[in-house]
Amino acid sequence: MIINDRNIKMWSTIGQRATLGIAALEIAKNNKNLIVLTCDVSTSAGLDRFRKTLPEQYIDLGIAEQNLIGVATGLSSEKFDVITTTFAPFQTMRCCEQIKVNLGYMSHKVCMVGLASGLALGTLGFTHSCIEDIGVLRSIPGITIISPADSLETIKALDAAVKLNGPCYIRLTGTSNNPIVYDKDYNFEIGKSIKLREGSDVAIFSSGSSVNNSLKASELLSEKNISCTVINMHTIKPLDTKAILEVCNHKLIVSIEEHNIIGGLGSAISEFKSTLEKSPKQLFLGIKDVYGKGGTYNHLLNKHGLTPEKIVENVLKNLS
Repeated sequence: MIINDRNIKMWSTIGQRATLGIAALEIAKNNKNLIVLTCDVSTSAGLDRFRKTLPEQYIDLGIAEQNLIGVATGLSSEKFDVITTTFAPFQTMRCCEQIKVNLGYMSHKVCMVGLASGLALGTLGFTHSCIEDIGVLRSIPGITIISPADSLETIKALDAAVKLNGPCYIRLTGTSNNPIVYDKDYNFEIGKSIKLREGSDVAIFSSGSSVNNSLKASELLSEKNISCTVINMHTIKPLDTKAILEVCNHKLIVSIEEHNIIGGLGSAISEFKSTLEKSPKQLFLGIKDVYGKGGTYNHLLNKHGLTPEKIVENVLKNLS
């Protein structure tokens, strides 16, 4: 995969979903052992070119997500590298028992990719918007969970996940015109967060599309003389606890995610903090355990306090 300015801009324009298809095709060209399974989402996952170029490495199972995991498990048991993908609520909750038994309990190596998680599909309501997937899968032992910050990190995460010796879930968020967080190549490692900004007052942990808004919020806070550390916690499980320890001298820790504040990144951070003798107050920003009405992506981000301006507003309240 060639990583340069032109490609980074192109991947950003098409978004994480379409970038997934490009990354999978590049990986498969050098890995004849890779098979991609979908549930009638070749176009939505940017896999049309993959399907036409490598038909022998592509299987469409139709809208049958439980069967998707069953077939993926069988292929994995025969030593194939398997990627499965469909929209996030169907990739995770519709086949949760199969994931628990075949991937968690039996530890079969399958890389699941949840499309358009978070609030991206808000106009379709909360049957399609997914705010529970991290919480559901985080409770199943042995499953790695990654939420890439932008399209380039989607490529890095997929490449790393295919090489991982165990089951993994990649949570894709945002829409097309996905903002660029990384404008050049960098080192990505599962389980190791990335510090994007150094500060001393507030430590912001975020994942997925919330990372860009966290950076923007930190810039607005700096104008108010509030210094922020911003950390991309792209891996929710296993959690980089060392990164949390390093910011326990800050006045406030903030977790930001397009997910229910129960069970997601914020919960994972607070669970670790509860083992410490002393740690700062934590502000949980996300969907506050409600569904509510659907709406456009930007409308829902604003409604749930996930825009840079709303993040700043909440941080200021908690600092005062």
